[in-house]
Amino acid sequence: MTYVVTDNCIKCKYTDCVEVCPVECFYEGPNFLVIHPDECIDCDECVEACPANAIFNEDDLPEDKTHFLALNEELAQIWPQICDQKDPLPDADKWDGVEGKLEHLDKSVPEA
Repeated sequence: MTYVVTDNCIKCKYTDCVEVCPVECFYEGPNFLVIHPDECIDCDECVEACPANAIFNEDDLPEDKTHFLALNEELAQIWPQICDQKDPLPDADKWDGVEGKLEHLDKSVPEA
């Protein structure tokens, strides 16, 4: 079992979850965060810390968000690990709660 970051994180990228994660299992893309499923210890700290309510326990994923489990695993393999809290994206408040954000996901690998 793992926790899964879903679409409401896209274009927001609050990192409050990163700050509380005891095992540093978050990975960062240009406009989204993911959780590496093999590193997550199911502590639940990230769920309450996420101001966008974008993180779910794998067992509690809404039916329309189940594809995010595979997406988290895929992107955690190519994106760099993030260990420190950063500022959210500039328009995070504007994007929080917007429907249909998956089309805005940038899967590119950030430059080092």
